[in-house]
Amino acid sequence: MNPASTPVETTGDTRHELIFVVEDEPEIARLICRSLHEYGFETQHFRTGHDLLFRLKSAQPSLCLVDLGLPDIDGMELVSRLWKTHGCPVLILTGRSHLADRVVGLETGADDYIVKPFEPRELIARIRVILRRYARQGGMEPATAARTARFAGWHFDLDCNRLTSPTGQSVELSVAEARLLTVLLQRPNRILTREQLAGRSDLDPLDRSIDVRISRLRQKLEETPVSPALIKTVYGAGYLLASTVTWE
Repeated sequence: MNPASTPVETTGDTRHELIFVVEDEPEIARLICRSLHEYGFETQHFRTGHDLLFRLKSAQPSLCLVDLGLPDIDGMELVSRLWKTHGCPVLILTGRSHLADRVVGLETGADDYIVKPFEPRELIARIRVILRRYARQGGMEPATAARTARFAGWHFDLDCNRLTSPTGQSVELSVAEARLLTVLLQRPNRILTREQLAGRSDLDPLDRSIDVRISRLRQKLEETPVSPALIKTVYGAGYLLASTVTWE
């Protein structure tokens, strides 16, 4: 058996979700895997990013838990590759506490970001939130399970995050912007709270990352971003996509 990939068996009432843990510190890896095991998750541990990428050729986990300080590959690059190539949910668990790292991690494609040292119960709760969100997306009704959205003359292809303007021009979106636009398109003409847009019920009231992404989307979608007609602010409530959306 490859020593860089050690399965941890589960017993009892298992949820059957498989979590890939990418962590080069053995003690921390054991703590993470033990915590996940206690709550019924299956785990496989990888010491390097390349070991993880190799394993992904033959297995698909429910979620990847990634440390940023890996010995062989930049953690942010690994997160980006996981999102773009594998479409795998990612939770960053790292010692990097700077706000800039958190913002870059979320913009690169991570679903959540936790700073070490961590509380195991919070880690489990964050993982469950991510898995529930992806389960809901996987269970969408046929009308929204299509992969291309048309709205206000725009086209958005979910499979490649390609946004095309009414004049046929391609508009670049970050992973985080594409994810936010997808949520808005799936629930048009409905007020969505910042928590709903972030996919988290425990969003810090001082966390303005959603507002920043909304502002960036408006710069790309609106003719006059300072007076938006498409993505409207409902003060004290959230945001609303004011458009009919059709799916193909």
